[in-house]
Amino acid sequence: MPCRTNDPELWFAEHTAQVEAAKSLCRTCPLQAGCLSGALDRQEPWGVWGGEVFVDGKVVARKRGRGRPRKSETAAA
Repeated sequence: MPCRTNDPELWFAEHTAQVEAAKSLCRTCPLQAGCLSGALDRQEPWGVWGGEVFVDGKVVARKRGRGRPRKSETAAA
């Protein structure tokens, strides 16, 4: 299980690149589906669980880093 053999902080990182790395590692895990199901049941407040990103207890497509959004993100909104 990647979350047990890598730095656990990776699954709770602030930087988007690190979060995406954790999600990628989850895709190789045989427990991915159960991990995601358990996180949904527990309403995990944040982190990467089962290859998905949780923010405020909800699955989001991508975690935004801290600070102001890029101009391209605000134009698309």
